[in-house]
Amino acid sequence: MVMFENLKKYNIILASNSPRRKELLAGLGIDYKVRVADDVDESFTKDELSPDEVPLYLASKKAQANCAIMEDNDLIITADTVVISDKEVLGKPSDKEEATKMLLKLSGRTHHVVTGVCLTSKDQQRRFKVSTDVTFKKLTPEEIDYYINTYHPYDKAGAYGIQEWIGYIGVTELSGSYFNVMGLPIQRIYMELQNFE
Repeated sequence: MVMFENLKKYNIILASNSPRRKELLAGLGIDYKVRVADDVDESFTKDELSPDEVPLYLASKKAQANCAIMEDNDLIITADTVVISDKEVLGKPSDKEEATKMLLKLSGRTHHVVTGVCLTSKDQQRRFKVSTDVTFKKLTPEEIDYYINTYHPYDKAGAYGIQEWIGYIGVTELSGSYFNVMGLPIQRIYMELQNFE
């Protein structure tokens, strides 16, 4: 692709097993492979980081782990997405009870979805974060129960996928990148890749 002549020397590596991130990156029309380092430490200390710093911190930790298996001409894309409500980071729910609590917390309110991204080669790293505001209508207990039982959103930050049923019926307003809420701010990545040396 003419728009990505600057990337010809690189093997583009997506360091994520997320089906949504794979789909979004494929949408750019670039060739890439998926390779994920084992046992990435995704812990963080709440006292040392503000909530909106967490995703970039975790994306950087993922980049560092993947650098250990990096080849000379690799360009590795790492990302982490969090949902923030009332200055609290909502990660992936461990069970139905936790998923229900998260969705009740988001119900009838606006929250922030922040994705941190690192583009890393042997010679350079570009780091950035993208934030989107999402507003939900007041969700009924029946709607929350149906969504969790049908879609099992245990692999999603904040216990929801905007591209699923809950997004169709629940999201009343969105300010920022829709794709960022899916897990990859693809328009910003496109811009950053175009300027990658």
